Parts: sequence; C-alpha cells; structure tokens
Amino acid sequence: MSAAFPACRAFRRILVAVVCSIAVSSWPGISKAQTTPTPPISRRIAPGMLAGRAPHTVRVSVSDAAAFRQWLAREKPEATVTAEPHHPALLRVQGASPSVLAACPWITFVDKASRQAHDEIRLSGSDFGLNKVSPVHSRYPSLTGSGLAVSIKENPLDIQDIDFKGRLLNPDPKAAMQSSHSTIMATLIAGGGNSSPDGKGAAWQARIAQSDYSNLLPDDGAVLAQQGVTVQNHSYGVGIENYYGLEAQAYDEQTRQYPALLHVFSSGNSGNQTSSSGPYSGLAAVANLTGQFKMAKNVLLVGATDALGQVSPLSSRGPAYDGRIKPELVAYGDGGSSEAAALVSGISLLVQQAYREKQGSVPPAALVKAVLLNSADDAGRPAVDFESGYGQADALGAVQTMLENRFMQGSVGQGQEQVLQITVPAGTQHLKVTLAWADPAAAANASRALLNDLDLTLVRPTDGQRWLPWTLSSYAHPDSLRLPARRRPDHLNNAEQITLDVPGPGIYELHVGGNQVPQGPQSFSVAYEFGQLFSWTQPTSARNLPAASIALLRWQWAGPATAARLEYRPIGQRQWQVLSPSIDLAKQYFRWSTPDTTAPMQVRLLTGAASYESDTFFVARPLALQVGYNCPEETLLTWARVPGATHYQVYVLGETQLEPFRTLPDTVLFLTPGEVARGYYAVAPVVQGLVGERGSTPNIRQEAYGCYIRSFIPQQLVSDTVRLQLQLGTTFRLKTTQLQRREADGTFRTVQTVPAALAQTLTDASPVPGRAEYRAKLEADGGRVYYSAVEEVFFVRPNDVLVYPVPAAQGAPLTVVGPKDKALRVRVFDMLGRLRGEVKADGTINSVVLPILGKGTFLLRISAGNGPEQTRRILVL
Repeated sequence: MSAAFPACRAFRRILVAVVCSIAVSSWPGISKAQTTPTPPISRRIAPGMLAGRAPHTVRVSVSDAAAFRQWLAREKPEATVTAEPHHPALLRVQGASPSVLAACPWITFVDKASRQAHDEIRLSGSDFGLNKVSPVHSRYPSLTGSGLAVSIKENPLDIQDIDFKGRLLNPDPKAAMQSSHSTIMATLIAGGGNSSPDGKGAAWQARIAQSDYSNLLPDDGAVLAQQGVTVQNHSYGVGIENYYGLEAQAYDEQTRQYPALLHVFSSGNSGNQTSSSGPYSGLAAVANLTGQFKMAKNVLLVGATDALGQVSPLSSRGPAYDGRIKPELVAYGDGGSSEAAALVSGISLLVQQAYREKQGSVPPAALVKAVLLNSADDAGRPAVDFESGYGQADALGAVQTMLENRFMQGSVGQGQEQVLQITVPAGTQHLKVTLAWADPAAAANASRALLNDLDLTLVRPTDGQRWLPWTLSSYAHPDSLRLPARRRPDHLNNAEQITLDVPGPGIYELHVGGNQVPQGPQSFSVAYEFGQLFSWTQPTSARNLPAASIALLRWQWAGPATAARLEYRPIGQRQWQVLSPSIDLAKQYFRWSTPDTTAPMQVRLLTGAASYESDTFFVARPLALQVGYNCPEETLLTWARVPGATHYQVYVLGETQLEPFRTLPDTVLFLTPGEVARGYYAVAPVVQGLVGERGSTPNIRQEAYGCYIRSFIPQQLVSDTVRLQLQLGTTFRLKTTQLQRREADGTFRTVQTVPAALAQTLTDASPVPGRAEYRAKLEADGGRVYYSAVEEVFFVRPNDVLVYPVPAAQGAPLTVVGPKDKALRVRVFDMLGRLRGEVKADGTINSVVLPILGKGTFLLRISAGNGPEQTRRILVL
C-alpha cells in the first residue's frame, strides 16, 4: 500500500492540472487562444516550499484574481483567500498546498507569506567619522535633511524621545515599544541631538514616519508619497533566502512607480552561515543575505564594518542568488548591519537635499544610488567584491558629487547608444565612473533578474583606448567567488563601475549602450569623480573629541604610500607638538590618546613642502548640567567651572531642536516657573570665543530633583539605631539641617541640628521603641524653610519584637516586627493558658493572620531565631 501512495499523489496533481486546463478552456469569456504558456510547476513555487505539505498560508500572484477565486471555490472550497492590501495582484491563501495552487494557470507564482522579521543589530555605538558624515555637517551646515522625510519600517519607536520632537509624521500614542531598536535606527538617521550630541543623526532635521515590518511587502506607495518619504530604512531580516520572490519583485515595481523613493536594506548578520538553497547552497560564508526581498535590483543593500573599515565577520555576504553584487555598500556598524543601513539612509537624505538645493526637486533613486556607489571608498579587495560591494559609503564625496554637478542622466533603447563627455583635470589621481538604472521587475523565481541590460564603456577619443566595467566571477565555487574583479562586460547587474588610476588630462567619453532593452527606453544615471589628494575627515568642527581617551584621527589620501609627520596644538599656542614623527598617509587613520583638558585644538600632517591642517575642534569632556533645586518659586541650575571658559552657553529645547537660551559668565542660572515649564536645558562652555561640548539634556521638571531634597530614606527600616540618609541637590543659601520626629500629639520635635551638607547621615540619639515618623527640615536664608517627605522607622532593641495594631480587628492581619534576618514563631494563648494557634514568619516586617479567636484578650508568645521567647498582650475586638 505504501508504494501506491506516491503514485496516487502524482495522479492527483496531474488530475488537478487537467481540471484547471479544462476549466480554463470552458470558463466563460476565456478561450484557448487567450491563454498564454505558463512556466513549469516547479518554477512557479518558491524554493524551500515542499510540494504536498499540509495546507498552510501562502502568498500567490495571480493574473486574474476573480477567475482564480471562482476556481478555488470550486476545486478547494475549504480554502480561504484574503487580499494583500495595496497589492491587487497578490493574495493570501490558506488551506491549499503549493503544488495544487501552482498547477492552476491563473497562478503565476506561489511564495512564502510574511515571515517573522527580526532586528539586525546588537545595539552598539556610532561613529560618523568613518563614513564622513561629520565633515558634511561641518562644511555644509545647511544640509540637515530639512524638508525631507524618512520612513522607519519595523517596530514602533519611542515617540517621547526628545530627539524626534516636532518631527514625527504619524505618532501612535497607543503603540507599545517592543525594543529600543527602531528608536536607535531613527536616531542614527535623523536624531535631533537634543538629548546629547551623541543623539544627533546624519540628517538631523528630516521628518520621521513609522511603518510596520509585520508585512514584508512594500508599503502603500501613495501613502509614502503623501508623507513626503523619499527614503525608507529596512534594518531587519528573516532567514537566508536565495531567490527572486514576490517581495523582491514588488520592491522593484515600486521603485519604477515612484522613481524618487529609495529603499535601503541591511544585508544581515549571518555572514558566517551557509545557505541551504539556491545555486550557492552548501558554500560556507557566502550568499547568506537574510531575505528574498533583499534580492531586489533597485534597492540598496548595506553591510557592516568595524571602526577601521574592515567588513565585520557577521555581516552577510553576496552574491545574490543570480550572481549579482550584493551588498552594494558597507558602512560603520559595530552593532551589526542594521546601524550600517540606518547610517546610509541618513546619508541618502543628505544627498537628496544636496541635489534639491541645486535642481529644485528630489533626484531619482537610481541617481542617488549611482552617486553613493561612485563616491564610496574602496574596501576589501580592489574594485568590487561580494563582501563590501562597491565600498565604504562616503557622505562627503556623495554630497560634493551632487553639489558640483558631477552626474548625468539619459536614456537608451534597444541597440541605441548615448555618448556623454567628461573633462578630466590635470593632476587627477583617480577617475571613477558609475552607471545605475531602475530595472523593470523580473518574473518571480527568474533565473536571472536583470531585464534591461545596459553597457558602460569609457573611451579616450585621442587614442581610442577603451575601458570596461569591473565584474566578478559568479561561478558557484569558493575559489571563483574570491577571484579579483576583471574588466569585462557586465550582463548581471543594473549598476556598472569603471575606475582609472592617474588618468591623463583631457576629454573622455562615456558610452552607454542598450545591449538588451526589451522594456525600453531605459532611463539611466551616471556619476563620476576625480579623487582628491588629501582631506581631513576627523576631527571636524561639527564633532568634538573626548578628553583623556583614545580617539581616531581620519583623513582621505588618494596618492601613493607617503611618510608624514603628525602634530597638534591648542589654539592660541604657536608651538606644535609631535604626535608621530612618521606615519604612512595611505593608512588614513591614527589612534590618539587625547589630553585631559577642555580646549580648542588643531592637528596637521606635514609631508615635504605640503602642510594639511584640520578644522578647529574641541577636546573636551561633556559639561553636565545639574538641577540644584526645583522649588515652586524658582529653580536653580548649576554646572562645574571649566578652566579657560569665559562664558557658558545655555540651551533650551524649542519646537524641534535645542535653541540658545542665555549666555552667562557664571556657573549658576535661576529660572522662573514659566521658564521651568519649557522642560529641557543644557549648557556648554565658551572657550576663546568657541562653543565647546555640552552634556546631556535633563528634564528639570522631574520630581526626583525636588526642592533642595533629592532623597530622604532610612538607613534601615527596622533597626536598633535610628539613622536616616539625606541627599541634597545643593546647599546654596541653606544654613542648617534638622531631623524631626513626630510626637504622640502629632507635632514634630527636633532631635538633631547640623550644618547643611550635600550628603548627611541624621541620627536620633534617643529613639522611642516601636514605629516612629521622621522628616528633615531645611532652614535657608531669609527665613525660608523646606521639608522632606515623612518616613517611618521601626526602632527595635536587640531581640525585641513589635506587634501592632492593638487593639486588633477580628480576622484582620496583624503586623509583627522582629530582628533582621531571624525567623519568627508566634504562638497564641487565651487567658486560661490554652494554645489557640501558631503562625510562622521569615521576614523582618511580617503581616500575619491569626486564627479565629473571638473577642477578648490574648497572649502572643514570640521567639526570634534562637533568642528568648517574649510575651505580648493583644485585645481582639
């Protein structure tokens, strides 16, 4: 019988296919002439979906939704169908196996439904120096992301975070935060720097929209357009998937429909894992991108590097399932590829704004992609590779490409060629040219995703010399995938790059040809750059260096290995101090143990007759603002005096950003109740006319600050010595501190008076056995008096016990207080000496319920540990 089952299943699949075929030919309005050939069933099911499995939910693409629903109702009435919102050609089906669905010609592809997405980060720090965001902030202060919007597709973020104040487009007060991941991503992209300088993102004035990654298909493009979103960040993944599925197809379609919308994805944190499907199955540490949606051609995939630019071992690698270059970029992300993608999303906004400032509109995503790939610094193996793609994202180079109009756009059809000219100036160290285009979506599960195949060629007209793009071997063998890039035609990628070292000056031609353009004409974008010999990228005037710590100095060098002398000096001093007598400029970084000071400084590199000086920057510790007191009539803010500071700049949180509030020569500031209502303040020193490092921005309205009194608590709630700890925010204008105990008549009596101090231990030298209440009284200048909250303390002599309340109510709990860390045994006797019950307890303060005793007087015999038994009389009402 077992041998017959497979044959039965095979016959059933054939029968279903025949039924579908008959249904098609006999369906009203459908004739055989109107049907088109469909791919084999095996090509219409996503890899990894086992045919014949028990029915489960799948996502299908259909050529005729109404006809498919009618067929399903007839052939599989138990199955259910729901529409995918905003995707009319896609449906979710539950209760029909993939093989049955794939046999019907109205089904073009059967894919996995949305899988559980997960964040791709281990929550680390940030560094805007490696990817040159800080130089953009310093040299182009108008580039802030203002007027643009980014969407964060994942879990809800913290809408109360002051770094997003006034810039959230669709905050949902009811949405519960599931992790801090989305908040960190939004901060890296567009944080306002209000909480602290570390909270400032790349595009720190961009607006922020939120989206949910529970559905892995693209969001409604019309909604994103209405919100003004031009970049959407996707810092999440699923398992390793190696095929071009419905999600990848949908993202490629959306980019064609909304050309200015750029999708940025993290590559994944599975770089050490092995794919179990696709052409690269079984090959260790390659082709491990986390999600088939990352196989889309028109999106940007970003891997992670460490602070020195080395690709992280866990950063997912390419190639894509069909041999394309993925990821296309890498960026700093010690915590994973999530933060690397977020950083590139922020950089993309800056690039879009740079274009808009010159052209008046948002550029197409293909141009932004071309600019980002072209300006990237080479990482890993020379030219391109499957680990770092086209290199390390360079915000400064990308922005300058846009501002200096080093790009061109055009279109070609089948067999056509467009020739573009560029003029290479004398002294150019490195010429780089990149072509990119938004390719039409391919068929789901296509063996090769590229449809419109364009070719880029660099030509020098003076001698006819030609250069082809850098391409990689995509053959499924580790040795082949590690081969260096070669110059040859590229028929896989919709981005191509040509580089040329030390090109001669003059006119060069860029030939863009339509090799295969079945869906044309195809528009394209080209970006180019001439490598700068030297530029400082860190430190800058936009980001200070921490004092007494290891900081990275970074620069860009396009020349050969050259020795240079590295020096620094505080501003105002003529003498430069040596950091390194000889350093290789090609290394492009230096670890500096910064001095323990707060001062503006410069560094410089000397090589031959050339001297390269940095921006003026601060080496500083953040200046922390303290709340001395927050009293009803006024609030006192204080901060430490900084050597060399002549003034202090105080900031207050405005509608969206911190704003200058007041400049003071002193280290104290008094605020009125109206000024306190503004909530958030920060302070920075002004040294030699330059504003230094501010610290974090506290909410001065927090109850924790109090009116002088930060805390007043018993040293021990139950003790044989009554001591209470008092912590003050400041002693400004205070004279004395008094410890007061509440007496039996309800009044408070002073039991100790001492001079006011920030931290004090107050003691009652003659406490009363049992429970007592205490408060602290502060006397200030001008007769003003401030009180703490009332705290209770139980004074218990060694081996003594307390019992209350007495009298006790029938059935109500009784509190028994005994020595610390000693078990209590309570036995209840009536006045005739009869044992009426027993209770045990383990704590210092215990709530016990006695047995039903009736009204009257009873005796409690209580032992604490191995101590002597004590008797207490109680009255039960």
